[in-house]
Amino acid sequence: MHRDAALREPMDMPDPQFPLKLHYCESTEKGQILFHPHFHEHMEILYFAKGEAIIECNSEQTRVKEGDLIVLNSNDLHHGINVSGHVLYNALITDLSLLQSPSPDAVGTKFITPMTQNNVMFKNHIPDDSELRTAFEQILQEFQRKELGYEMAIKSSMYRMLTILFRRHIVEHMPSAEYNSRTKNLTRFAPIFKYIEEHYLEELSVELLAHKAGLSRFHFSRLFSELTNKTVTEYINQFRINKSEYLLRNTEMTISEVALASGYNDISYFSRTFKKYKQVPPSFIRTPIKSE
Repeated sequence: MHRDAALREPMDMPDPQFPLKLHYCESTEKGQILFHPHFHEHMEILYFAKGEAIIECNSEQTRVKEGDLIVLNSNDLHHGINVSGHVLYNALITDLSLLQSPSPDAVGTKFITPMTQNNVMFKNHIPDDSELRTAFEQILQEFQRKELGYEMAIKSSMYRMLTILFRRHIVEHMPSAEYNSRTKNLTRFAPIFKYIEEHYLEELSVELLAHKAGLSRFHFSRLFSELTNKTVTEYINQFRINKSEYLLRNTEMTISEVALASGYNDISYFSRTFKKYKQVPPSFIRTPIKSE
């Protein structure tokens, strides 16, 4: 996501009459951020063709590998980090509302509408469904070849994927009131997440962020924890530590320099915090670089 874009990522379709688009994504550096925290209204399915990554979705972290799929429901707050060095993945974005027929029918009423209203939520991590992978790969091939009728083939495979998701991978039904409340809070907190991304080197107090959100400290902290399942301090620390891991793996900066460049003036506190979030000290990450 571009730094000057809203946290709610725009998802316009290249063809307004065709409800799907595909992105080919590549990352070549371990520790690199694949995408910063963001959310969007469209459904997105990620298919990992090579490498491994950590995907955090609504505060739940998952390690994904080659062949895994990640399903991002509408308004799932998500971000990703490269953990293997060379990662290839495809992102399929779908405007579910355009899959509906102009006239009401059983497909739209029973399946598409509940998805567009987020009354149905799918599992985020799907590691072992060969039929779902096959349908995704068929979509990839059709996008690559663009032979006559490829739109019909892609739409057909998309319906097949949604059928499999409904049959095997529903995780919950979210009431409309809960969905609307979450959407409202995500939109309200979008400038806060973006502010943290742009000012993580500065002193970021709860009072400052609460003031920017126009909320009391108590109300702000409660809503922030509901959205991220983290305290403000935990969220900022994890953001900074992810930045520091990238610097440790991909620069020749000393550990002290990395600490300062990640927002930590106290190297001892940085080392303790790094170990808390990464389970190893910063020197463990730096060792492979020095041994090359």
